[in-house]
Amino acid sequence: MNMNLRQLAFGAAGALLVLAGAGLVAMTEQAAIQHRVAAERHGGQVLDIDTGSSPQADQHGYMVRVSSPVDVVEEPFDPDFNLRVKTPVLVRHVEMFQWREIRVGDDVHYEQDWVDRPIDASRFARPAGHANPGPFPIQGKQFDAGLAKVGGYALSPVLMHALPGGELIEPDIKALPANLAASFSLHGNYMSTSANPDHPRLGDLRVSWEALPVQQVTVFARLDGQQLVPASDAADGKGYDVQVGDRRLVDVLPDVPEPPGLAMPRRVLGVLLAAFGALLLLWDRWSVRRIAPMALGAGLLVAGAVGGLMWVGKDLQVAAFWFVFAVLGLALVVWRVHARAD
Repeated sequence: MNMNLRQLAFGAAGALLVLAGAGLVAMTEQAAIQHRVAAERHGGQVLDIDTGSSPQADQHGYMVRVSSPVDVVEEPFDPDFNLRVKTPVLVRHVEMFQWREIRVGDDVHYEQDWVDRPIDASRFARPAGHANPGPFPIQGKQFDAGLAKVGGYALSPVLMHALPGGELIEPDIKALPANLAASFSLHGNYMSTSANPDHPRLGDLRVSWEALPVQQVTVFARLDGQQLVPASDAADGKGYDVQVGDRRLVDVLPDVPEPPGLAMPRRVLGVLLAAFGALLLLWDRWSVRRIAPMALGAGLLVAGAVGGLMWVGKDLQVAAFWFVFAVLGLALVVWRVHARAD
């Protein structure tokens, strides 16, 4: 009777451990699948890059999340004003003091103000006395850094333009070419042709420069060689994101669940639980030396079958990887059974 009770207890405990192992593998793979499916909407599998890492050949084509201060290696240069600034993107703004037409209901009046584009006064309701000078002699332009990196990963122009922020900088009047130094004077963050910048006249120009700050950012994009680029095939229609500060992947992609933590140890534990459960189920039938390999084979078979079935229809390569373990487990069980029969 005691023997029967012990066998019953071992059998119940063994069955529970086999189920626990299979369940642990199933939960781990389900979490991995949910992460994978959600990440695919944004371009594919995501690598969370550690600070200080550099591009590796096996990372090519993956989406990566990398966080680091922006490193401007080759500064943008405005050749017209001989201005070089340590920033990813430098934008030159040009404004002219012109007449503007202001309409409020049926009331029309005119005032002079700084405007960043030529205004065609011939379209005014009352053009007489409100003529504007015409095209700008100097145009606004944007200058990109020759090379800017985040954590050792070069930024493509699209990602540089997506960097947040922007502030006016004080230009260096001493760097001006001689032909422009004769026309422009420094007034705060502006270079102006006004004799009295506080009281500009019609046709006066003022030029300013906006620089993106060199700050810590988090970039999510696809790695193409050494460069981070947007994922053009992403279902979300964007394929990249840039945020200020050190942001976790769940902050950058809030709709993507985090991948399962300690996934590999959990998978190994699932196999061991199933194997130990099989060991208890076989206890007292054969010697431990004979049933231990069979129990390990049963654990591999159960975990491999469950993991493989979870990935069927999601990723055939991962499913095949699991089924290989299932086949190895089955082969081990069959081998031990035949050895026992012999």
